[in-house]
Order: sequence, then structure tokens, then C-alpha cells
Amino acid sequence: MAETSFDIIIIGSGPGGYVCAIRAAQLGFRTAIIERDYLGGICLNWGCIPTKALLRSAEIFHYLQHANDYGLSAGTVSYDPAAVVKRSRVVAKRLNDGVGFLMTKNKVAVIWGEASIDAPGKITVKAGKSEAPKGALGPSAYQAKHIIVATGARPRVLPGLEPDKKLIWTYFEAMVPDRVPKSLLVVGSGAIGIEFASFYRTLGAEVTVVEVLPQILPAEDTEIAAFARKSFEKQGIKIFTGVKVTKLDKKADGVTATIDDGEGATQTLSAERVISAVGVVGNIENLGLEKLGVKTERGAIVIDGACRTNVPGLYAIGDVAGPPLLAHKAEHEGVICVEAIKGLDPHPIDKRLIPGCTYCSPQIASVGLTEQAAKEQKLNIRVGRFPFIGNGKAIALGEDQGLVKVIFDKETGQLLGAHMVGAEVTELIQGYVVAMNLETTEAELMHTVFPHPTLSEMMGEAVLDAYGRALNI
Repeated sequence: MAETSFDIIIIGSGPGGYVCAIRAAQLGFRTAIIERDYLGGICLNWGCIPTKALLRSAEIFHYLQHANDYGLSAGTVSYDPAAVVKRSRVVAKRLNDGVGFLMTKNKVAVIWGEASIDAPGKITVKAGKSEAPKGALGPSAYQAKHIIVATGARPRVLPGLEPDKKLIWTYFEAMVPDRVPKSLLVVGSGAIGIEFASFYRTLGAEVTVVEVLPQILPAEDTEIAAFARKSFEKQGIKIFTGVKVTKLDKKADGVTATIDDGEGATQTLSAERVISAVGVVGNIENLGLEKLGVKTERGAIVIDGACRTNVPGLYAIGDVAGPPLLAHKAEHEGVICVEAIKGLDPHPIDKRLIPGCTYCSPQIASVGLTEQAAKEQKLNIRVGRFPFIGNGKAIALGEDQGLVKVIFDKETGQLLGAHMVGAEVTELIQGYVVAMNLETTEAELMHTVFPHPTLSEMMGEAVLDAYGRALNI
């Protein structure tokens, strides 16, 4: 008979779930993970990874179109939408297979199907819609002393903007188009909306972005968002902020949207396709949480610093446990959760130190407080800035448009936040993240030797600028 009793069972195999399972196995727990659709969850299969593959194809296409800028000749440049999509799916499949390998390597049992929690420590798994991978356990009753919910999130659906998979897309459909539409309306300007707007504009679509809030990229520093907006508009993306889509009229092969500014003025916009990118919601339904009395708040499971819910033996990590809804946050919570179960007393996650990245063109990355948030907290701050145009490596790369911005506490020298827009900033931001985790001061950063010529030199220059000492601008 297949084993049905474990120390830890994790529901969901996304980045949080599978990393949690690996760490649990490393700590000596008999571990199982339950999945109903695909190993790796949304991130590896329909989110983080395949979107970056699509954006990479668009980036290469852009550079080929501008080969003359680099003294090169590329001849006639074109793209094959099917091949672009195929490459992204191959990349996703490779990562999916990799998760399966890691489960086998770490002796984590994979249970295939849909889980519901009957009582603390007891789970019933029913057959799911997708085919189980070789070696997976099937539907049955399972038990574990510790159950960790890591079921992720799905696209938010607003009334009047219901996706139909043909004319109105979520990110699922946007990743596998049969062709690139001539025109596209993106509703929502968070990371998902802006990344798809950037991708489709680079491939030639006429793109319009509509955002209900006053600025695009609402979570970002106002100055960085404004810089990004100018760049997007220079690329030909039309942007409307402070307006709301109130109605979508579907035609045979297109959609007409009614836009309301909230003050009585309306206008209509037409596009072949619409992407609804108005956020995501946690998958907390149909798990049996209500009957167990699990506390939820604003659609998320309430947890403490060790990822414990109010029900003993039940935990939650990742998107279902609330914002920020990021894969790396989920992974870190998964490690904290099982280390706490083991009694290792891990540090609770500090959400102020979780970086956010948007992989549009130009890229955007940030960590910590924005300038406006610091001012709202009445902190006495110093702000430093350094533009890409003052950096030799950026100029050599042909990527001289961007900005690095840092915020310090004037009294203590503490680095409170860092915000960037420009080429490769999603790779640069981790330098500031490490600095903030180590409680590095401005003096230590100014004493740090940055290699030349690199984009990272701008990080040092921005710090110097906060203290009136910038050298190259």
C-alpha cells in the first residue's frame, strides 16, 4: 500500500510549496506535496518564467531592429508568433520537469489531485482534471501532523471585465496568442499589465493602458513611475490614469471599451483584444478552511511570523497568506515555516526588505520605502539620484536612459529604500537588498569599491549624491 501518513503535507507546488517541501525534507521530515494541475504552479508554468522568456524574445527583436545603432546590419527583421510562444512553453516545461526531479531527489512524495482539509491533520484528495505524472500518489485520505497551505492565486475578475479567452484575456491567454493583435487595451498598470503592454508594443501592437489610480505602477516611487511613463509613451504606448473601464462591448473580432474619468466625462476606445490585469486573488476556496474556523482577512489567510494560522497544525505561505504576492516571498515563507516547525527559531520575514521587479522595457526594481512613504511617516530623509546618462557602461551599452534613487534616514544613515528604472535594474537591486539586510549605513556604502566599468557604479554614485558628493554628474 502507498504511504498515506506524513510529518508534513504541503498543498500546492508553486515556488512556495516546492521550496517548502525541499527544506522540510532536508530537515528530516517525511514530506508530501499535493498538486492538481502542474508542478511549479503558476510562476513556473504561466507566470514569472514563461513571461520572461516572451520578454526576452521581444528584447532581442528590438535590438535586431536597432542593429544600425551598434554598427551592425541585420537585414530584414521579423518574428514568428508561434515560435516565440513555443520557446516560452519549452522554457516552462524545462522548469516543470526540474521541479519533478527535485521532488524525487529529495524524496518528497507527490500526491496528484485536489485537496480538502477535513480536520486538523486530515486531508482528502480527489482526482483532478489533469493527468498525474509518473510515480505520483493518487486520490485517497492522507494525514499529517502539519499541513501547509500554498495554493497560490488566480487572476482577479471584475464585473463587466469577465475574460472570455477570445477577446478579453487574462495572463493565461496573453501568453499563448495565435497572433499578435494589431491593437490591445490593457486594463491595469501593475507589473503584469505593464509587462504585457511592453511585450506587445515591442512586437508592433498599438497598445493602450488604462489605470484607475493617479499613477501607473501604483506600488512604485512616484518619480520612478513618472520616468517609466515617459519612456513608455515615447515608445508609443498610450496611457490613461485616473480613469475606469465601465463597460466592454464585444464585436466579432474586437472590443469597444467605455472609459469614465469619475467626473462625468466618458470616452470610448476600441481594440482587437483586451488584457484584464487588475490583480490576483488567493485560492482559499474549497479547501475546507471555513469549517475549520481558519481566520481570513481581505481574501487572505491570517498568519503569524512563523506562518501559523489560528488553527494548530495548519499553516499558510505565499499568495494565500497576503501581500506582497511574489514568488520569492513565498519561497522565504516556506523555509521559515518548516524551520519554525523544526524548532530552529527563524527570523520572521521583514516585508520592508522584499524587493519588487517589473521586467518591462525599461526595467523597474525597488525595495523599502518610497520617498512619499518616508515623508508620510515624517522621517527626516536624504535622497540621492544618479542618471544612467552619467554612467560609462550604460552609454557603451546604448542604454543611457534610466535612474537610480536612494533614500536615507538623515539622522542615522540607515538606507530606507532604493528605486531604479533602466536596463538590468532587476539584477542590480539585490545589492541594496543585501545592504539593507545587513543594516549598512551610508558611510559603509560610500567606502564600498564598485567595479568599473559597470552599471553598479551608479548605485555608489546615488549614495554619494544623497550627501552632495556625486563624482560623475
